[in-house]
Amino acid sequence: MNIIKFTSKTTLKLNNIKYKSYLIGDLPPSFGFKYKDKKQGINKLFNYKGLTWVIDKDHWTKFL
Repeated sequence: MNIIKFTSKTTLKLNNIKYKSYLIGDLPPSFGFKYKDKKQGINKLFNYKGLTWVIDKDHWTKFL
């Protein structure tokens, strides 16, 4: 079972992984691709309560 805990209005923890919310127009430029010119992009996301949730950049390097 997945456990969701809201830590603020824009962050949550899902199974101890920290996520940050974005409106669809405010997504970071690294969103939507896996690799581009030796840079790694954000391709893991989920939608919940009208927001797009991606792994927080501080938590992202630990997740890889």
